[in-house]
Amino acid sequence: MKVLEAGIVIHSVIIGISLGVSMNPKTIKPLIVALSFHQMFEGMGLGSCITEAKFKVTKVAALFILFSLTTPIGIAIGIVISNTYDENSHLALILQGVLNAASAGILIYMALVDLLAMDFMKSKVQKSSKLQLVAFVSILLGLGCMSLLAIWA
Repeated sequence: MKVLEAGIVIHSVIIGISLGVSMNPKTIKPLIVALSFHQMFEGMGLGSCITEAKFKVTKVAALFILFSLTTPIGIAIGIVISNTYDENSHLALILQGVLNAASAGILIYMALVDLLAMDFMKSKVQKSSKLQLVAFVSILLGLGCMSLLAIWA
């Protein structure tokens, strides 16, 4: 659970930085829409894991507050950074690519190892072919919807 929360926090800060350094309004508007949907679904996944972990109420509240603050903190960092560098310089483009790649890698790892693997390894899912089919179709539907969002981001 700690690895999942740490990964999501790092991922959210990096995404916030990406939004904070964006200067072009044509880039910012679609990023906000995509980020809103993305964070909503990420929060739902994290919430289900926290619920299954059966933490005390104070720890649950602390984890949700931490998740809620990470993207705005990343945006603030991005705004501060954006005043100090040229957005189109080679170093800035390389750094942005590395941060985006790291963020995507963290998210893919968490989705496959921490979230999906736990759900598919439950005995209820293992015993029911129908439930496995529904789970696979749901994953494909979710991937399709997020891919459609990526068109505008």
